[in-house]
Amino acid sequence: MKALVTGGAGFIGSWVVAQLLQDGHEVWTLDNLSNGSEENLKSYVKSSGFKGFIRGDIKDNRILEELFANDFAVCYHLAASINVQDSIDDPQTTFENDVIGTFNVLEYCRNHGVKMVFMSTCMVYDKATGTKGIDENSPIKPASPYAGSKIAGENMVLSYFYAYGLPTVVIRPFNTYGPRQKASGEGGVVSIFTSKALKDETLNIYGSGEQTRDLLYVEDCARFVVAAGLSDSVNGQIINAGLGKDISINGLAYKICGDARQINHIAHIHPQSEIQKLLCNANKAKELLNWEPKVSLEDGLLRIRTWMSEQPDVIST
Repeated sequence: MKALVTGGAGFIGSWVVAQLLQDGHEVWTLDNLSNGSEENLKSYVKSSGFKGFIRGDIKDNRILEELFANDFAVCYHLAASINVQDSIDDPQTTFENDVIGTFNVLEYCRNHGVKMVFMSTCMVYDKATGTKGIDENSPIKPASPYAGSKIAGENMVLSYFYAYGLPTVVIRPFNTYGPRQKASGEGGVVSIFTSKALKDETLNIYGSGEQTRDLLYVEDCARFVVAAGLSDSVNGQIINAGLGKDISINGLAYKICGDARQINHIAHIHPQSEIQKLLCNANKAKELLNWEPKVSLEDGLLRIRTWMSEQPDVIST
């Protein structure tokens, strides 16, 4: 199968590329490197299935025209603005990338008969209530322009399924973490905390720290993303993926550093976009894709700590 991964040099995108290559597919990648890095792809470029990295933007129709001449079977659309705070400070850029960019890619998928897998986010949801977790029918709440743009993208993607019969699927992974995730700025909380712990620095928590997250290891996420592109059973659907267990940010910080004295609470920089409880119900992914996470939180935290320990340039950022 021929596959295009937009945002393929990014954190999750590069792991999706790895999974596709492992499964024997041919892969093209497109990324403008605003969030990604060619370094994330360096171990794959010599693979016979790796057909090229194109540095370019999803808003550039000339590049998309050239790429889609390759007769793809599926487009994994992961390219996006992903920073919640940036979306609050500069909503226009997020809208242009996550809505207009998605529309551009959708049009080429429609014109070339290419299935689209649209990477959305758990940040579109309102907080979880009860113990069963957030399923695909749970209430949504666009608490940031990032979440609002993702919801707009989702609806456009699903409209192409209903209006044109284009095979599309919307996927909503929960909080994904693992090797290659940035440990600075608004990178992943696991990466930031692990980097701080390895340097014996203070772990700063925004707000009370009682907010919870459902943390999904990146290789489990990549298996889910790839599976969604290969199965007709999820066409026209919205599908969650998560560990199915949540942990408070306070509890996560202590798991990572093991010393309460190393943890500090500070004022929240965007309290209006905080989701107090994120807990995934991934029963639909299990039913339709036979997908379940394989990596426990404890194992995942050990893996990223080991990886970071071997990457001094990552820890130093």
